[in-house]
Amino acid sequence: MTSPSVFIAGPASWNRLVVLDHLPEPVPHMQFAEDSWETVGGTSAGKVLSLTALGRDVLLYALSADDEDGRRVRSALSDAGAPTLWGTSAQTERHLNLMTPAGERVSLYLSSPAASDGAQDDRIRRTMADADALVLDLAAEPLRLLPMAAETGVPIWVDVHDYDGEAEFHRPFLAVADAVFCNADKLDDPVAFLRSRIAAGASLAVCTLGADGAVAVDDDGGEHRVAAIRVDVHDTNGAGDAFLAGVLDARLSGLGVPAALEAGARSASTVLGTRHLHPLLDPHLGR
Repeated sequence: MTSPSVFIAGPASWNRLVVLDHLPEPVPHMQFAEDSWETVGGTSAGKVLSLTALGRDVLLYALSADDEDGRRVRSALSDAGAPTLWGTSAQTERHLNLMTPAGERVSLYLSSPAASDGAQDDRIRRTMADADALVLDLAAEPLRLLPMAAETGVPIWVDVHDYDGEAEFHRPFLAVADAVFCNADKLDDPVAFLRSRIAAGASLAVCTLGADGAVAVDDDGGEHRVAAIRVDVHDTNGAGDAFLAGVLDARLSGLGVPAALEAGARSASTVLGTRHLHPLLDPHLGR
């Protein structure tokens, strides 16, 4: 096996998605679902699917148990052509996502793997050292791998999602990041946060803004914006992962930040019309 251009470590899960006309209020009540289905989830699974679709050599390292849901995740990603390296965990990651047609979401983590015992560390270390970029997503196992990743000198990309600027768990990821991605859900001033990451040593910081596109700050302090591509939206799950994948692929291809943001917007638009993380899953899990 040749070394991948991009090595990703992080969650791949089995999810149940439930669509409601509005998110539940914090009081006892009954509510009827408008739709529900099961599918692959996990931010790292979303990224490997999008990079695979873009033709980038990529490898996902994730943990799962040898249980029914773990086998579902492994089979679906394999059928979709996404290259994977699996570590063994006592439990497979599972989510229950409550969503509305407007794109609001509450993710309930039903189970999440603990960090591994490092049985595959020699292989992982070699693979990371030979890659062009590393993506380490928020989970216990990637957290364990952070020092090893930093030692390689390979650029590290992190996605801190709805970071509020204070949460402790995110800080080790931000400390080693060459590129930082987030969304604006909990940031009062996204651009100020992006500039703080550049000041801390990152070379690129990007915040997605939902229907308003995205904004980025580069290592020269330049601010760049891109509009979202208008499409019929079926489900927003995976759009942020696809956006990062598009930007990463473009940057590795030598494109500048404005063109990379446009590539990210195109990549994100491709996943909005499917109920799965990526259309690559549609033939195997159903539309």
